[in-house]
Amino acid sequence: MKILIDADACPKGVLQICLSMGRQKGIPVWTVASFNHEISSDHHIVVGNSSQEADLKVMNLCEAGDIIVTQDIGLAAMVIGKGAKALGPSGKEYRPETMSIMLEERELKAKYRRAGGRTKGPSKRTSEEDRLFEQTLVSLLSER
Repeated sequence: MKILIDADACPKGVLQICLSMGRQKGIPVWTVASFNHEISSDHHIVVGNSSQEADLKVMNLCEAGDIIVTQDIGLAAMVIGKGAKALGPSGKEYRPETMSIMLEERELKAKYRRAGGRTKGPSKRTSEEDRLFEQTLVSLLSER
């Protein structure tokens, strides 16, 4: 088992929680990000800045039983299909039974934006989200 982080848009607090938890539990933590990001990690992989390049690398490294941290719903759906667990930075675990609804909602929002509509971006990150993320990560690690 390893923790794989799609680190291109990962909040620093989440990254630190993963690195700390990995050290405590003896689980390797891998970060993947484009060369535009400066990430300090024992196992860091730098990819180009092409669209989806970090996601493809995470997919290639992912194995059943791994925990993947990502904001990308599409990537979460793919790693779940490989038998991994997917966790968003807000602490929400992506589940197979809700993936089709989440993917449909993502597509509808993208279609709306392509037509010139504006959608609301994420709100400012809170310490409560960090606490919830850590709690969910501990729960997933205890399942192994």
